[in-house]
Amino acid sequence: MSRFRKKDNKGDQTLSTASLPDIVFMLLFFFMVTTVMREVDLKVKLEQPEAKEIQKLENKALVSYVYIGEPFNSDKYGTEPRIQLNDDYATIDDIRPFVETFRSTKDEREHSKLTTSLKVDKSVKMGTVTDVKQQLRKSQQLKIVYATMPKDQ
Repeated sequence: MSRFRKKDNKGDQTLSTASLPDIVFMLLFFFMVTTVMREVDLKVKLEQPEAKEIQKLENKALVSYVYIGEPFNSDKYGTEPRIQLNDDYATIDDIRPFVETFRSTKDEREHSKLTTSLKVDKSVKMGTVTDVKQQLRKSQQLKIVYATMPKDQ
């Protein structure tokens, strides 16, 4: 009969790190592709109203945003609600050029699908919102959406 003998381990087995750079770069590429960068730095305070029956927008590339609220820097800009288009404060008269510029960047077939989303602080008076809506109407931007937060039931 033969004897079974244990093999002597003459050293620890090492883990191969040859594929480690591939894994690191694959994870880096994954996070670079899936991360969404913030497009606009908010300069106004927004506490959006709550609603029960809300719907998500289908194609956010066809949506332009108008922010209305009290400025963060109230010492410099006061406490009156301000309008923000992209990254800058704006006046009522700046809305028409804003819409026309946004419309010019899109294909003509998509003009009927363009939407303006109003993100308005819930403490803002409706007069300011009505003025913005009047300017949107004058610039033929008739699809308007009010952005809200979902109401907890």
